Amino acid sequence: MISTNSTGEPALRIENLDKYYGTFQALRGINLSVQRGEKIVVCGPSGSGKSTMIRCINRLEQHNRGRIAVLGTELNDDVGNIDEIRREVGMVFQHFNLFSHMTVLENCMISPMIVRKQPRAQAEATARHYLEKVRIPEQAMKYPSQLSGGQQQRVAIARALCMQPQIMLFDEPTSALDPEMVSEVLDVMVTLASEGMTMICVTHEMGFARRVADRVLFMDGGEILEEAPPDEFFTSSRNERTRQFLSQVLGH
Repeated sequence: MISTNSTGEPALRIENLDKYYGTFQALRGINLSVQRGEKIVVCGPSGSGKSTMIRCINRLEQHNRGRIAVLGTELNDDVGNIDEIRREVGMVFQHFNLFSHMTVLENCMISPMIVRKQPRAQAEATARHYLEKVRIPEQAMKYPSQLSGGQQQRVAIARALCMQPQIMLFDEPTSALDPEMVSEVLDVMVTLASEGMTMICVTHEMGFARRVADRVLFMDGGEILEEAPPDEFFTSSRNERTRQFLSQVLGH
């Protein structure tokens, strides 16, 4: 059973995690513990295993070896455990993944009604609350195609929040956006972080990492090569590969 206790068991524990695609090893012995309320930013080059790692956390990808425990519940082949974890772990993707035939409001209502068994009126109130939180309440009756990319991503965040998760996963949430839309999405994420949401975010937005992260992780070749608080990570990285990456993304 998912634990709601704020002490003791960490929000997430990953031990010796391996993931293969055929003969290609995408994750190599990943170990990570995330405390409740902690904000983790994961960075690294394309193909380093960042997205694969967080997709394993809610079983969008199935790991081959190792252990994942989310809020005290073991992630295994037990469908009940998988469903229990997915109810408590929200995820925001790079490409929004909204239902195009539904309004913004309906996109936000459907999971609480189906999964949480909320009455329609309660689901609508919840949806309107979170659309207000992400600063687009006026878009409730529009369809995704009528919105900008930044607005669609904020709907995706609101939709995830409507399930009232204990953990939020973000998989490069700004990488598909035009530059002028990035800040409106990051501002919402900064607000979530300030309110104590447990967050794991794959991103190349290093300004966001400096501002929000408790720890920054660098991945390459399916491994976590370095992890440190932002001040240490950006000023005195110990790993040469990390320094090369930062030089490229920071432009110096």
